[in-house]
Amino acid sequence: MRPGAGQGARPAAEHDAQPAAGAGPLAGLRVLEVGHILAGPYATMLLADLGAEVTKVEPPGGDLSRQVSDSYFASLNRGKRSVRLDLTTQEGQDRLHELVREAHALLVNLKPSAIRRFGLTYEALRPHNERLVCVALTGWGMDAGDEPAFDYVVQAATGIAALTGEPGGPPLLPGYSSADNSAGLTAALGLLAQVVSGRGGQVEVSLRDVMLSQLNYRAAAWLNEGTEPRRLLHGAHSYYVPAQLFPTAEGHLALFITHDGFWQTFAAEAKVEGEGFATMAERAARREEVVTAVTRALAADTAAAWEARLRPLRVPAAAVRTLPEALTAAPEAVVDAGGFRLVGSPIRVTGYDPSYGPPPGLGEHGSA
Repeated sequence: MRPGAGQGARPAAEHDAQPAAGAGPLAGLRVLEVGHILAGPYATMLLADLGAEVTKVEPPGGDLSRQVSDSYFASLNRGKRSVRLDLTTQEGQDRLHELVREAHALLVNLKPSAIRRFGLTYEALRPHNERLVCVALTGWGMDAGDEPAFDYVVQAATGIAALTGEPGGPPLLPGYSSADNSAGLTAALGLLAQVVSGRGGQVEVSLRDVMLSQLNYRAAAWLNEGTEPRRLLHGAHSYYVPAQLFPTAEGHLALFITHDGFWQTFAAEAKVEGEGFATMAERAARREEVVTAVTRALAADTAAAWEARLRPLRVPAAAVRTLPEALTAAPEAVVDAGGFRLVGSPIRVTGYDPSYGPPPGLGEHGSA
């Protein structure tokens, strides 16, 4: 469905002509972004990659990520426009309202008090565009106050850190911004869902809610069965056995056996010793025995060799790689965006080849 289609849509005359063949699926969608650093900018960059026109509304000093590094900023803001506005002034507010009248959606990634103070809610902007979709991306929710909600803080507060690491060891954090990125993906989905409805309105997404949602089966086990979440050695899965990292003659191998057919194929290839492991229920009940037998078998070869042997057999396995090694192994994932080499969109649409533009200069497309 095209932007604004459906009940209550704007008159067709207010929309761009149908996009040309080969245009992105979101061509014609106009999105405004107000925010800093990661979650919000990542959400709107994904939309821009799919053809949406995204305009960053930046304060006089710019998005704070500009202060980190040029490549950092580019990794979250390629292909966007930039308008520099001081939203504390009447001139800045007037220009914002002009942009709002021509937009389909506004995504804001600020603390709740700032969102309200700058008039960035649907309630405040409805007089300027009643079809506008407003997305508030916050740490704890619009009604939860302004407590700091950076990625690592949210991971600690929602149980992610407590679930990460080895049994008996300290809690750990993954090596990337999982809460921000996940919240950005969710915010993009919420924005598009409301746009497709053809109605304006307010959408809320919080980092806390997103991370609790991603603990789906862990949370369900606790809420319905009283199963206390626990860490297992080598990041082992709580249900599937064997599904974890294993040491090999050289390097580590991720093995993920989710059904009995995988196990039969793997056990035959690796010559795993032991009886009574045929079903998942048996393997789960005898986890330590299975892990010991698999560890012994995998010690006979390197992680890279095991991957090469198991992949053709369709057994889920991969040698643990560094990020540079992973990028080298997937050159098609790297794109050029105005001179910056970046990881491209993870969404592939048949017939559409994204054109990755450079990140915008601060205020490159106007200021007030």
